[in-house]
Amino acid sequence: MTSPKPEPPHYDNPVIPGFHPDPSACRVGEDYYLVCSSFEYFPGVPVFHSRDLVHWRQVGNVLDRPSQLPLPADAMASDGIYAPTIRHHDDRFWVITTNTSHGGNFTVTAERPEGPWSDPVWIDLPGIDPDLAWDEDGNCWSAFAGAHGADFFGVQVARIDPEAGKVLEGPLPAWEGTGLQWPEAPHLYRIGEWWYLLIAEGGTERGHTVAVARAPSPRGPWESAPANPVLSHRSTNRPIQSTGHADLVSTPDGRWWMVLLATRPRGYSPGFHVLGRETFLTPVRWEDGWPRVGPVEPRERAPGSPRPVEPAPRRDDFDAPELDPRWISPRSRPDGSWSLTERPGWLTLRATGPTLDRPGCTFVGRRQLHPESRTTVLLDPGTGRAGLSVRVDEAHHYDLEVAGGRVDVIVRIGPVRQTTAGRPVPPGPVTLEITTRHVRELPPDDAEPRGLHVAAPDYVGFHVNGEPLAEIDGRYLSTEVATGFTGRVIGMYATGGTAWFDWFDHGPHDAAGGP
Repeated sequence: MTSPKPEPPHYDNPVIPGFHPDPSACRVGEDYYLVCSSFEYFPGVPVFHSRDLVHWRQVGNVLDRPSQLPLPADAMASDGIYAPTIRHHDDRFWVITTNTSHGGNFTVTAERPEGPWSDPVWIDLPGIDPDLAWDEDGNCWSAFAGAHGADFFGVQVARIDPEAGKVLEGPLPAWEGTGLQWPEAPHLYRIGEWWYLLIAEGGTERGHTVAVARAPSPRGPWESAPANPVLSHRSTNRPIQSTGHADLVSTPDGRWWMVLLATRPRGYSPGFHVLGRETFLTPVRWEDGWPRVGPVEPRERAPGSPRPVEPAPRRDDFDAPELDPRWISPRSRPDGSWSLTERPGWLTLRATGPTLDRPGCTFVGRRQLHPESRTTVLLDPGTGRAGLSVRVDEAHHYDLEVAGGRVDVIVRIGPVRQTTAGRPVPPGPVTLEITTRHVRELPPDDAEPRGLHVAAPDYVGFHVNGEPLAEIDGRYLSTEVATGFTGRVIGMYATGGTAWFDWFDHGPHDAAGGP
């Protein structure tokens, strides 16, 4: 009797969950490297490594020094670093990106993706979303999205010296796309006899698309693909939406894949996505000299045999000499605001601002990675004011705060700030927990509006020393409500005095965590 053939390996999308938008990837031998946008967060531009395009682990951040990432103290949420591109050329890694809050477009380089990365070389290019590509003569070309209000609003191309920051030719008008709004996110490739220009159109919301054109040289003329858009989930009921802002990468055996951003909205119309725009992977096929992709499925056949990398631990005991690269803070993280040595084995946070409602606060967090999640910390508040917060920006966050012998749940939604629940707590360390679930954990209140349980994408629960305290509709911490380009970040904060955190644990809700 013949035994059945083993089922080919598959993978689940997204391959990098949570607020990891605008992915760009390159291959070096059998290794893949990927970067994402980071907007107003420091450090900026997370770097990931994979051996199979499916299993990724963050190995560092490109912009991990204040000299590389000058962000004004009042930089708006969702400003900052847009749409990086990563490439490998002449034994060096190159990243080009835009700081929309200071300086514009720049490049940085490194011999290793883990860094250290150089200080920025600023380039006199307008617009956003720059790309890098080299031709057979060694010339470096940058495609970028034209500036709003410019004479030519579309994708432009320039020949540049990326080490000197000089524009050598152009910018040259290239392609206005297919007529949809916001032609952006360009990537140039030399594949066979053609140069291909991959762009996003339609805005990064539900109308997001991927389109492609080709030309005999970077100077054009550009011919639009007859089947554009080559990918879009607009006006469908697919669970994955907003597909776009893509990059192409090839495997050693010559196959092609696409990394792209997309969202997973839930709840009643119009649907709410709360984790931000995430990184997805989908195969590419070539037909008549054009790439074709999609639809992007939640489960896909894998590029090859799995080659997992060691997953990052869900728990941080703060015993390492440096903070893990996954930790981020809004705009900056001043040296005096945190310490791993002041109280060994604890993260010390010292308040630099009195509220999370304004820039300048002390906040250290990680991206929410799971739709159903559990985040737990052990906090010693001392005589300070500190806690655990899930935030989108200064005007949209839920806080579990300890101060003056009490723990309170504080809700900030737009202009409204309200304490919704609280109780006394004894002096000393306290365990705080925030959960996100698609179903209610606490029974609904009789005063709640009819249908509330239908509309919510999830429910955010607050627990103290293992006991439930409150539960809040999660839609108010979604992009559809808060607007912008980021997603939820869950973190520790201090807004008065000094506080200490013994450990932090974040993972899926159904997995073991906590003490």
